[in-house]
Amino acid sequence: MLAFGTYDAAAHPRVQVLVDGLRERGADVRELNEPLGLDTARRVELLRKPWLLPVLVARLGRRWLTLARRARRLGRAEWPSHVLVGYLGHFDVLLARVLFPASTIVLDHLIFAAGTARDRGVGTGVRTALLSGLDRLAIAAADVVVTDTAEHAAQVPARRRRDAVVVPVGATQAWFDAGERAARTDETGGGPLAVVFFGLFTPLQGAPVIAEALRLLDARGVRIRATLVGSGQDAAAVRAVLAGIGPGSAVVVTWHDWLGAAELPDLVAGHDVCLGIFGGTGKARAVVPNKVYQGAAAGCAVVTSDTEPQRRAFGDAAVFVPPGDAAALAGALEALTDRRALARLRAA
Repeated sequence: MLAFGTYDAAAHPRVQVLVDGLRERGADVRELNEPLGLDTARRVELLRKPWLLPVLVARLGRRWLTLARRARRLGRAEWPSHVLVGYLGHFDVLLARVLFPASTIVLDHLIFAAGTARDRGVGTGVRTALLSGLDRLAIAAADVVVTDTAEHAAQVPARRRRDAVVVPVGATQAWFDAGERAARTDETGGGPLAVVFFGLFTPLQGAPVIAEALRLLDARGVRIRATLVGSGQDAAAVRAVLAGIGPGSAVVVTWHDWLGAAELPDLVAGHDVCLGIFGGTGKARAVVPNKVYQGAAAGCAVVTSDTEPQRRAFGDAAVFVPPGDAAALAGALEALTDRRALARLRAA
């Protein structure tokens, strides 16, 4: 089997979870990968500013030429029976279809381009119509379509739905290792409740809800040590809400605009609670984000929004609050300042 495309496993670990899982189950998985170097936020920016699209086209063209040359060098014995096209592979799957016409093409269709653009504030119109067409074209080029939830599988065109399989996002081994290290050193014991959120601050993630919950907890005098990691669309709104929390407050906030992928697991594992998503968008109700799997793997208690896919994934092993409800989130975090309740949830 060949993992193929311009994916970046460091920035988007989903494909690494799939590759590791296949290898652990005995599959011989080789990789033919030339990372594009444009994250999801940058790609959405290109959609908002169509005059920048030549940047994407030029960069993608260079990566494709390299991939095509490397594919031609594969010997007959190395020719793959299956090709796994990694996350954000809407274009790469088309190249895979051309380069490997006799192989079974497996597309990791974790996100639908049109839905993601709408979630990031790109309005309906020509652009989203084109992205919907891109989604359909990518699915048509694949033999097997992998999604992360049943809700996303239901968005696959009806004529292709029998070819769709659901594989949860999961977490790489690095997160489990970080949790074990934290447990051995007892990094999270004692002191204020330590809460962490990391992400791209998109509407799906609902970071302003987290900020408002922290403000409410500070007003009540509940001691919280909160760490926020990342930046993005809603970051300015979050900072505005948190501006009222000053020195000497019950809630202490530390913000890292950026943290390397290798550093993030240990930082998260050093906290009691990992926050999931709290947005009320349609996309937010259809996903189980990687951060909840990663936080759980790192040994944290998980608090996230009350949606069908997240309840199916975690059952009683997480605390669920209504999407967009800062007061409910504040109440859930205050309840976890009881160390016995916190220990039960972390064990779950």
